[in-house]
Amino acid sequence: MSEEPPVTPSWLTPDPTAWASGGGGPMDNSTSLGTFPPDDSLQPSQLPLLVNPWDIVLCSSGTLIACENALVVLVIWQNPALRAPMFLLIGSLALADLLAGLGLVLHFTCAYLLRSDSAQLLTVGLVVASFSASVFSLLAITIDRYLSLYYALTYNSERTAAFTYTMLVLLWGLSLCLGLLPVTGVNCLAEEATCSVVRPLTKNNIAVLSVSFLLLFGLMLQLYVQICKIVMRHAHQIALQHHFLAATPHYVTTRKGVSTLAIILGTFAACWMPFTVYSLIADYTYPPLYTYATLVPATYNSVINPVIYAFRNQEIQKALWLVCCGCVPASVAQRARTPSDV
Repeated sequence: MSEEPPVTPSWLTPDPTAWASGGGGPMDNSTSLGTFPPDDSLQPSQLPLLVNPWDIVLCSSGTLIACENALVVLVIWQNPALRAPMFLLIGSLALADLLAGLGLVLHFTCAYLLRSDSAQLLTVGLVVASFSASVFSLLAITIDRYLSLYYALTYNSERTAAFTYTMLVLLWGLSLCLGLLPVTGVNCLAEEATCSVVRPLTKNNIAVLSVSFLLLFGLMLQLYVQICKIVMRHAHQIALQHHFLAATPHYVTTRKGVSTLAIILGTFAACWMPFTVYSLIADYTYPPLYTYATLVPATYNSVINPVIYAFRNQEIQKALWLVCCGCVPASVAQRARTPSDV
Protein backbone atom coordinates (compact mmCIF):
# COMPACT_ATOMS: atom_id res chain seq x y z
CA MET A 1 0.00 0.00 0.00
CA SER A 2 1.44 3.38 -1.01
CA GLU A 3 1.99 6.02 1.63
CA GLU A 4 -0.18 9.14 1.60
CA PRO A 5 1.80 12.23 0.54
CA PRO A 6 2.33 15.02 3.06
CA VAL A 7 -0.62 17.38 3.38
CA THR A 8 -0.19 21.12 3.19
CA PRO A 9 -1.01 22.92 6.44
CA SER A 10 -1.73 26.16 4.59
CA TRP A 11 -4.56 26.32 2.06
CA LEU A 12 -2.61 28.73 -0.12
CA THR A 13 0.66 26.95 -0.89
CA PRO A 14 1.57 23.39 -1.80
CA ASP A 15 4.63 23.72 0.44
CA PRO A 16 4.15 24.60 4.14
CA THR A 17 7.56 26.31 4.26
CA ALA A 18 6.90 28.59 1.30
CA TRP A 19 4.75 31.24 3.00
CA ALA A 20 7.65 33.65 3.51
CA SER A 21 9.01 33.33 -0.01
CA GLY A 22 9.10 36.73 -1.65
CA GLY A 23 9.87 35.58 -5.18
CA GLY A 24 9.52 32.72 -7.55
CA GLY A 25 6.84 30.11 -7.21
CA PRO A 26 5.44 28.66 -4.04
CA MET A 27 7.93 25.79 -4.23
CA ASP A 28 10.87 28.18 -3.89
CA ASN A 29 12.13 27.91 -0.29
CA SER A 30 15.33 29.88 -0.70
CA THR A 31 14.12 32.79 1.44
CA SER A 32 11.78 30.91 3.77
CA LEU A 33 12.01 31.57 7.48
CA GLY A 34 12.18 28.86 10.10
CA THR A 35 12.47 25.99 7.61
CA PHE A 36 13.67 22.51 8.43
CA PRO A 37 15.73 20.18 6.25
CA PRO A 38 13.56 17.55 4.56
CA ASP A 39 13.63 14.10 6.04
CA ASP A 40 12.13 11.39 3.85
CA SER A 41 12.22 8.91 6.72
CA LEU A 42 9.52 10.82 8.64
CA GLN A 43 5.84 10.07 8.26
CA PRO A 44 3.53 13.03 7.42
CA SER A 45 2.30 13.19 11.00
CA GLN A 46 5.92 13.36 12.22
CA LEU A 47 7.00 16.24 9.99
CA PRO A 48 7.95 19.51 11.75
CA LEU A 49 4.78 21.55 12.30
CA LEU A 50 5.33 25.09 10.97
CA VAL A 51 2.64 27.63 11.79
CA ASN A 52 2.16 30.26 9.10
CA PRO A 53 1.76 33.68 10.79
CA TRP A 54 -0.75 34.69 8.12
CA ASP A 55 -2.87 31.68 8.99
CA ILE A 56 -2.83 32.89 12.60
CA VAL A 57 -4.10 36.28 11.39
CA LEU A 58 -6.90 34.59 9.45
CA CYS A 59 -7.79 32.43 12.45
CA SER A 60 -7.88 35.50 14.71
CA SER A 61 -10.09 37.30 12.20
CA GLY A 62 -12.36 34.26 12.10
CA THR A 63 -12.68 34.26 15.88
CA LEU A 64 -13.63 37.95 15.94
CA ILE A 65 -16.09 37.47 13.06
CA ALA A 66 -17.76 34.49 14.76
CA CYS A 67 -18.15 36.22 18.14
CA GLU A 68 -19.42 39.48 16.69
CA ASN A 69 -21.99 37.93 14.37
CA ALA A 70 -23.08 35.33 16.92
CA LEU A 71 -24.30 38.22 19.06
CA VAL A 72 -26.39 39.57 16.17
CA VAL A 73 -27.86 36.13 15.40
CA LEU A 74 -28.69 35.59 19.07
CA VAL A 75 -30.45 38.95 19.41
CA ILE A 76 -32.55 38.48 16.26
CA TRP A 77 -33.37 34.86 17.13
CA GLN A 78 -34.53 35.64 20.68
CA ASN A 79 -36.52 38.78 19.89
CA PRO A 80 -39.95 38.01 18.34
CA ALA A 81 -40.30 41.67 17.31
CA LEU A 82 -37.41 41.30 14.87
CA ARG A 83 -39.23 39.17 12.29
CA ALA A 84 -39.72 41.74 9.54
CA PRO A 85 -38.13 41.01 6.13
CA MET A 86 -35.37 43.53 6.81
CA PHE A 87 -34.31 41.76 10.00
CA LEU A 88 -34.50 38.33 8.35
CA LEU A 89 -32.01 39.52 5.74
CA ILE A 90 -29.75 41.06 8.38
CA GLY A 91 -29.95 37.76 10.27
CA SER A 92 -29.03 35.89 7.09
CA LEU A 93 -25.99 38.13 6.64
CA ALA A 94 -24.95 37.64 10.27
CA LEU A 95 -25.41 33.86 10.03
CA ALA A 96 -23.34 33.71 6.84
CA ASP A 97 -20.54 35.76 8.42
CA LEU A 98 -20.76 33.63 11.57
CA LEU A 99 -20.24 30.46 9.52
CA ALA A 100 -17.41 32.15 7.61
CA GLY A 101 -15.64 32.93 10.87
CA LEU A 102 -16.13 29.38 12.11
CA GLY A 103 -14.86 28.10 8.77
CA LEU A 104 -11.63 30.06 9.11
CA VAL A 105 -11.09 28.78 12.65
CA LEU A 106 -11.93 25.18 11.72
CA HIS A 107 -9.64 25.29 8.71
CA PHE A 108 -6.74 26.47 10.85
CA THR A 109 -7.46 23.77 13.43
CA CYS A 110 -7.89 20.94 10.93
CA ALA A 111 -4.95 22.01 8.76
CA TYR A 112 -2.46 22.00 11.62
CA LEU A 113 -3.88 19.07 13.60
CA LEU A 114 -5.64 16.62 11.28
CA ARG A 115 -3.66 17.52 8.15
CA SER A 116 -5.92 15.50 5.84
CA ASP A 117 -7.27 16.20 2.39
CA SER A 118 -10.85 15.50 3.47
CA ALA A 119 -10.74 18.03 6.31
CA GLN A 120 -9.15 20.58 4.01
CA LEU A 121 -11.86 20.18 1.38
CA LEU A 122 -14.69 20.37 3.94
CA THR A 123 -13.40 23.49 5.65
CA VAL A 124 -12.58 25.28 2.40
CA GLY A 125 -16.06 24.36 1.12
CA LEU A 126 -17.59 25.83 4.28
CA VAL A 127 -15.61 29.06 3.83
CA VAL A 128 -16.60 29.36 0.16
CA ALA A 129 -20.28 28.68 0.90
CA SER A 130 -20.46 31.09 3.85
CA PHE A 131 -18.64 33.97 2.18
CA SER A 132 -20.80 33.46 -0.93
CA ALA A 133 -23.90 33.60 1.27
CA SER A 134 -22.55 36.77 2.88
CA VAL A 135 -22.13 38.52 -0.48
CA PHE A 136 -25.53 37.28 -1.70
CA SER A 137 -27.13 38.50 1.54
CA LEU A 138 -25.65 41.94 0.97
CA LEU A 139 -27.23 41.97 -2.48
CA ALA A 140 -30.56 40.83 -1.00
CA ILE A 141 -30.42 43.64 1.58
CA THR A 142 -29.76 46.13 -1.22
CA ILE A 143 -32.74 44.81 -3.20
CA ASP A 144 -34.93 44.98 -0.09
CA ARG A 145 -33.91 48.58 0.59
CA TYR A 146 -34.67 49.54 -2.99
CA LEU A 147 -38.10 47.89 -2.92
CA SER A 148 -38.94 49.48 0.46
CA LEU A 149 -38.48 52.91 -1.13
CA TYR A 150 -39.87 52.22 -4.60
CA TYR A 151 -42.97 50.41 -3.29
CA ALA A 152 -43.28 52.27 0.01
CA LEU A 153 -47.07 51.95 0.24
CA THR A 154 -47.21 48.19 -0.35
CA TYR A 155 -43.87 47.18 1.16
CA ASN A 156 -45.29 45.85 4.46
CA SER A 157 -47.36 43.12 2.89
CA GLU A 158 -47.41 39.34 2.68
CA ARG A 159 -46.04 39.59 -0.85
CA THR A 160 -42.89 41.24 0.46
CA ALA A 161 -42.44 38.51 3.08
CA ALA A 162 -42.88 35.78 0.44
CA PHE A 163 -40.35 37.50 -1.82
CA THR A 164 -37.88 37.71 1.09
CA TYR A 165 -38.21 34.00 1.87
CA THR A 166 -37.69 33.23 -1.82
CA MET A 167 -34.50 35.29 -1.88
CA LEU A 168 -33.23 33.54 1.24
CA VAL A 169 -33.87 30.07 -0.20
CA LEU A 170 -32.19 30.96 -3.50
CA LEU A 171 -29.13 32.62 -1.99
CA TRP A 172 -28.45 29.84 0.50
CA GLY A 173 -29.12 27.13 -2.09
CA LEU A 174 -26.71 28.70 -4.57
CA SER A 175 -24.10 29.27 -1.85
CA LEU A 176 -24.37 25.62 -0.78
CA CYS A 177 -23.82 24.49 -4.37
CA LEU A 178 -20.70 26.65 -4.64
CA GLY A 179 -19.39 25.30 -1.34
CA LEU A 180 -19.91 21.69 -2.42
CA LEU A 181 -17.83 22.05 -5.59
CA PRO A 182 -14.44 21.39 -3.92
CA VAL A 183 -15.86 18.39 -2.02
CA THR A 184 -17.46 16.85 -5.12
CA GLY A 185 -14.23 16.83 -7.10
CA VAL A 186 -13.76 20.35 -8.46
CA ASN A 187 -10.37 20.82 -6.83
CA CYS A 188 -6.70 20.77 -7.74
CA LEU A 189 -5.44 18.14 -5.28
CA ALA A 190 -4.82 15.68 -8.10
CA GLU A 191 -3.15 18.22 -10.40
CA GLU A 192 -1.29 21.12 -8.80
CA ALA A 193 -0.93 22.92 -12.16
CA THR A 194 -4.67 23.71 -12.13
CA CYS A 195 -4.56 25.36 -8.70
CA SER A 196 -5.61 28.96 -8.19
CA VAL A 197 -4.18 31.35 -5.64
CA VAL A 198 -6.39 29.62 -3.06
CA ARG A 199 -5.64 25.92 -2.81
CA PRO A 200 -7.45 23.55 -3.37
CA LEU A 201 -9.75 25.69 -5.55
CA THR A 202 -9.07 25.43 -9.27
CA LYS A 203 -8.34 28.43 -11.45
CA ASN A 204 -11.68 28.01 -13.25
CA ASN A 205 -13.55 27.70 -9.96
CA ILE A 206 -12.19 30.90 -8.48
CA ALA A 207 -12.59 32.69 -11.83
CA VAL A 208 -16.31 31.92 -11.74
CA LEU A 209 -16.53 33.21 -8.16
CA SER A 210 -14.63 36.40 -9.03
CA VAL A 211 -16.66 37.18 -12.15
CA SER A 212 -19.87 36.53 -10.20
CA PHE A 213 -18.70 38.97 -7.54
CA LEU A 214 -18.02 41.67 -10.13
CA LEU A 215 -21.49 41.19 -11.62
CA LEU A 216 -23.10 41.37 -8.16
CA PHE A 217 -21.10 44.48 -7.33
CA GLY A 218 -22.25 46.13 -10.55
CA LEU A 219 -25.87 45.29 -9.72
CA MET A 220 -25.50 46.64 -6.18
CA LEU A 221 -23.95 49.83 -7.53
CA GLN A 222 -26.87 50.33 -9.91
CA LEU A 223 -29.42 49.71 -7.15
CA TYR A 224 -27.72 52.14 -4.77
CA VAL A 225 -27.69 54.80 -7.50
CA GLN A 226 -31.43 54.31 -7.89
CA ILE A 227 -31.90 54.44 -4.10
CA CYS A 228 -30.02 57.75 -3.95
CA LYS A 229 -32.22 59.18 -6.71
CA ILE A 230 -35.41 58.13 -4.93
CA VAL A 231 -34.26 59.49 -1.56
CA MET A 232 -33.12 62.79 -3.07
CA ARG A 233 -36.38 63.16 -5.01
CA HIS A 234 -38.48 62.55 -1.91
CA ALA A 235 -36.40 64.97 0.14
CA HIS A 236 -36.65 67.61 -2.57
CA GLN A 237 -40.43 67.31 -2.67
CA ILE A 238 -40.64 67.66 1.11
CA ALA A 239 -38.24 70.60 1.04
CA LEU A 240 -40.31 72.43 -1.58
CA GLN A 241 -43.29 72.21 0.72
CA HIS A 242 -41.27 74.00 3.39
CA HIS A 243 -39.74 76.47 0.87
CA PHE A 244 -36.33 76.04 2.52
CA LEU A 245 -34.27 73.49 0.63
CA ALA A 246 -30.91 74.12 2.27
CA ALA A 247 -32.18 74.74 5.77
CA THR A 248 -34.73 71.99 6.15
CA PRO A 249 -33.69 69.07 8.38
CA HIS A 250 -34.82 66.69 5.63
CA TYR A 251 -32.02 67.93 3.39
CA VAL A 252 -29.43 67.33 6.09
CA THR A 253 -30.67 63.84 6.93
CA THR A 254 -30.95 62.96 3.25
CA ARG A 255 -27.38 64.03 2.67
CA LYS A 256 -26.37 61.80 5.59
CA GLY A 257 -28.32 58.94 4.03
CA VAL A 258 -26.57 59.30 0.69
CA SER A 259 -23.19 59.48 2.46
CA THR A 260 -24.04 56.31 4.38
CA LEU A 261 -24.88 54.49 1.15
CA ALA A 262 -21.54 55.60 -0.31
CA ILE A 263 -19.73 54.30 2.77
CA ILE A 264 -21.54 50.95 2.55
CA LEU A 265 -20.66 50.44 -1.11
CA GLY A 266 -17.14 51.81 -0.72
CA THR A 267 -16.38 49.52 2.22
CA PHE A 268 -17.68 46.50 0.34
CA ALA A 269 -15.54 47.31 -2.71
CA ALA A 270 -12.43 48.13 -0.69
CA CYS A 271 -12.59 44.81 1.16
CA TRP A 272 -13.37 42.45 -1.73
CA MET A 273 -12.11 44.12 -4.91
CA PRO A 274 -8.34 43.58 -4.34
CA PHE A 275 -8.72 39.83 -3.82
CA THR A 276 -11.23 39.52 -6.67
CA VAL A 277 -8.99 41.23 -9.22
CA TYR A 278 -5.85 39.47 -7.97
CA SER A 279 -7.44 36.02 -8.13
CA LEU A 280 -8.38 36.64 -11.76
CA ILE A 281 -4.88 37.56 -12.92
CA ALA A 282 -2.73 35.37 -10.64
CA ASP A 283 -2.21 31.63 -10.31
CA TYR A 284 -0.52 29.21 -7.92
CA THR A 285 2.98 30.27 -9.07
CA TYR A 286 2.58 33.76 -7.59
CA PRO A 287 4.10 34.44 -4.13
CA PRO A 288 1.65 33.43 -1.37
CA LEU A 289 2.31 36.74 0.38
CA TYR A 290 0.23 38.55 -2.23
CA THR A 291 -2.68 36.19 -1.74
CA TYR A 292 -2.70 36.66 2.02
CA ALA A 293 -2.36 40.45 1.63
CA THR A 294 -5.57 40.54 -0.44
CA LEU A 295 -7.50 37.76 1.32
CA VAL A 296 -7.18 39.17 4.85
CA PRO A 297 -8.90 42.49 3.96
CA ALA A 298 -11.74 40.49 2.37
CA THR A 299 -12.41 38.82 5.72
CA TYR A 300 -12.61 42.25 7.37
CA ASN A 301 -15.83 42.89 5.47
CA SER A 302 -17.49 40.30 7.72
CA VAL A 303 -16.16 42.23 10.73
CA ILE A 304 -17.60 45.51 9.46
CA ASN A 305 -20.97 44.15 8.31
CA PRO A 306 -22.55 43.94 11.81
CA VAL A 307 -21.49 47.53 12.51
CA ILE A 308 -23.08 48.83 9.30
CA TYR A 309 -26.20 46.70 9.06
CA ALA A 310 -27.04 45.58 12.61
CA PHE A 311 -25.56 47.69 15.40
CA ARG A 312 -26.71 50.96 13.78
CA ASN A 313 -30.32 49.78 13.62
CA GLN A 314 -32.52 51.31 16.32
CA GLU A 315 -34.54 48.15 17.01
CA ILE A 316 -31.45 45.97 17.25
CA GLN A 317 -29.81 48.54 19.52
CA LYS A 318 -32.77 48.31 21.89
CA ALA A 319 -32.61 44.51 21.85
CA LEU A 320 -28.88 44.59 22.55
CA TRP A 321 -29.34 46.91 25.52
CA LEU A 322 -32.05 44.65 26.90
CA VAL A 323 -29.80 41.60 26.54
CA CYS A 324 -26.76 43.30 28.07
CA CYS A 325 -28.22 45.30 30.95
CA GLY A 326 -31.97 44.73 30.94
CA CYS A 327 -32.84 48.34 30.14
CA VAL A 328 -32.89 50.76 27.21
CA PRO A 329 -31.24 54.21 27.56
CA ALA A 330 -33.54 57.14 26.83
CA SER A 331 -31.23 58.38 24.06
CA VAL A 332 -31.66 55.10 22.21
CA ALA A 333 -35.38 54.70 22.87
CA GLN A 334 -36.24 58.20 21.69
CA ARG A 335 -33.95 58.43 18.67
CA ALA A 336 -35.97 58.98 15.51
CA ARG A 337 -35.29 56.88 12.43
CA THR A 338 -33.81 58.94 9.56
CA PRO A 339 -32.81 58.30 5.96
CA SER A 340 -29.27 57.79 7.20
CA ASP A 341 -30.48 54.52 8.66
CA VAL A 342 -31.40 53.21 5.22
